[in-house]
Amino acid sequence: ECHAMLVQLPLPKHLDEPRALELIDPKKDADGLHPVNVGLMGMKGKTPYFYPCTPMGVIEMLKRSDVPISGKNAVVVGRSNIVGQPVAQLLLQNDATVTICHSKTPNPEDFIRQADIVVAACGRAELVKGSWIKPGAAVIDVGTNPVDDKTKQTGYRLVGDVEYAEASKVAGHISPVPGGVGPMTIAMLLSNTLRAYKRSLGLEL
Repeated sequence: ECHAMLVQLPLPKHLDEPRALELIDPKKDADGLHPVNVGLMGMKGKTPYFYPCTPMGVIEMLKRSDVPISGKNAVVVGRSNIVGQPVAQLLLQNDATVTICHSKTPNPEDFIRQADIVVAACGRAELVKGSWIKPGAAVIDVGTNPVDDKTKQTGYRLVGDVEYAEASKVAGHISPVPGGVGPMTIAMLLSNTLRAYKRSLGLEL
């Protein structure tokens, strides 16, 4: 009997992604993306069996970097089911005032310039410019985008959704790409897996 499982997203286009997620037992949903867990996360006073790994990793990074969340203005760039919406919910649970910017948001820089915390998760290379970052802000870059680079053996290099070179000059904290959120996602997946195992033994979580 397995203790935890996940659906490796994205699935091939001919497969029904929502249906695949629904087939997982919510109590073994190590990725925290089952509709039951997502729904419980959005309800005040309720606790899901698991939180989504990447959003949980973002919150863990902020807390371990001693970045205050409560009472701060947070902007999430992107509204995906995997990162944008759940990380906004977790920031809200930690008492931040949260704004979500997305592809239909006019002038997102106006919101980002006011943010104490910026979580960029839109999947567009260096969309968030360094000039948009409030001095001292904490910037978590979830994006991983390949861009052409003939100096690399692969012919490309990876960049985030934030213009790192310029943003790092003004941000109080900023996560690198690669090597930032990615390892945290893996760590949170292992944490969720351990949590599932402890639950199967009836241990206190």
